[in-house]
Amino acid sequence: MIDHARDLASVRDASERLLTAVAALDNAAVAGPSRLPGWTRGHILAHLARNADALVNVLEGRPMYVSGDARDADIERDAPRPLADQLTDLRESGARFLEAGAAPADWSRTVELRNGVTDSASRVPFRRWAEVELHHVDLGIGYELEDLPAEFVEREIDFLAERFAGHKDVPSTGLTADDGRIWTTGGGAPGGPAGVEGTAAELLGWLAGRRDGSGLTVKGGTLPALPPL
Repeated sequence: MIDHARDLASVRDASERLLTAVAALDNAAVAGPSRLPGWTRGHILAHLARNADALVNVLEGRPMYVSGDARDADIERDAPRPLADQLTDLRESGARFLEAGAAPADWSRTVELRNGVTDSASRVPFRRWAEVELHHVDLGIGYELEDLPAEFVEREIDFLAERFAGHKDVPSTGLTADDGRIWTTGGGAPGGPAGVEGTAAELLGWLAGRRDGSGLTVKGGTLPALPPL
C-alpha cells in the first residue's frame, strides 16, 4: 500500500542529500556536462526545480506544464545560472512541493501528469522521489545507483517493470536480483522469454536507461532493447 506521507519524508531526505552534494560544487562544475546527453549539470538542477513546481500544479489541479515547449524553454532559460541561484531555486521549489504535499487532500483522487498520463495522487510523492534520486545520480558527482536507498531501488524496479509490462516492443523478460527477488516485464513483442540476472542496482540502471545492461547476465535469449522513458 502506498503511504504518501512516508514518501514525502523520503523526498525530504533525498532532497537534503542532493542539496548538500550540490553545495560542494562550484560554478564551473555546474556548467559542466552531466551524464545525460546534451545536458549540463545546470540543466538537471533547473529541471528538478521546475519539476517540483510542475508537481505542485498536479496536486492543485492545474496542468503539469503549460506545454512541452514551455517546459523545455524554462529548463534552457534556467540552466546557465550560477550555483547560488540554482541552490536557492532548488531549495525553495522543493519546499513548495513539500508544503503542497502536506496540505489536506483526497489522496485517492486521480491526477493528470504529462502527455495525458494519469495516476493516483498518492503516487505523486514517489514520482518526485524518483526524480530527485535518479537525477542525483545523473549529475555524476559521486552518488551512484549503488548508493540509492534499498526501498527506493525495489519500488522503482517494481514501477518500471510494470511500465514495460505488455509493451509492444518488449518481449517477455524475467528479472532476478542477486538476492533472489524476481520481477517480470514485457510480453508484448515476439521473442524471449529471456532471463536477466544481476544486482538490483544493475537491473534498475538498465530499466531506467542509466546503464547499458553489460553488467547483467542474460539466459535463454538476448537482452531486450527498452523504449525510452
